[in-house]
Amino acid sequence: MPHLKAAVFDWAGTVIDYGSRAPMGAFVEVFARFGVTLTVAQAREPMGMAKLDHIKALGAQPEIAAQWRAAHGAAFDEAAARKIYEVFVPLNAEVVVDHCDLIPGTLETVAALKARGMRLGSTTGYTRQIMARVTPLAAAQGYAPENMVCAEDLWAGRPTPVMMWKTFLDLRIEDASTVVKVDDTPVGVMEGVRAGAWTVGVSLSGNEMGLSPQEVAALPAAKRDARNAAARDKLLAAGAHWVIDSVADLPDLLNEIEARAAR
Repeated sequence: MPHLKAAVFDWAGTVIDYGSRAPMGAFVEVFARFGVTLTVAQAREPMGMAKLDHIKALGAQPEIAAQWRAAHGAAFDEAAARKIYEVFVPLNAEVVVDHCDLIPGTLETVAALKARGMRLGSTTGYTRQIMARVTPLAAAQGYAPENMVCAEDLWAGRPTPVMMWKTFLDLRIEDASTVVKVDDTPVGVMEGVRAGAWTVGVSLSGNEMGLSPQEVAALPAAKRDARNAAARDKLLAAGAHWVIDSVADLPDLLNEIEARAAR
């Protein structure tokens, strides 16, 4: 009898938005509006967290904190983070609609999961306001998981397992070892591991690579492989049991996960 009962996917960088590019311009833009210059690399570092937590993590970076103090004459604090958050959410909701294409292989992977009798759940660092723009566009392409837990729904987000616990309840999962969690960020990987799920990192299509399919294709093979290896190493360091290039590779991995889970 199959051991695996469900798969839980992240959204951006995992099943939509190859390279997880939608939030980047929004983070850079919103900090610029408050007099702080943010690089894309800085913006990507806390990716996967709830967006308010992400902003707080950025404000804690010494260079950003120093810019904030110079611009505002005070330390970056909770009130500052919430001011930025109030501007960021509608801004991200505006741009996210341009980054909702399914990552190639998503629908085939979902079909493979369903053929095995597995249920499909999801967690995300996006807010409900942002996901209200995302889910209809994903559904129109054929992707509609059975549940969705947003970071703002609960008292804690990633890297805690709280959103996964809610997903287990929604999908009526009793044993975390029957679940596969798939995510492109270190904190998302940690979310799965801490929940007790078999956790698969996604490197090439995700935040750690941070490139569109066209940009990936344009890279010299050696540079692409080196960057992908660095992304893989970061996800493995976060605790991933396996790392794949994209969600398209998951069906080929399921038998190996099944065999290990059934031991």
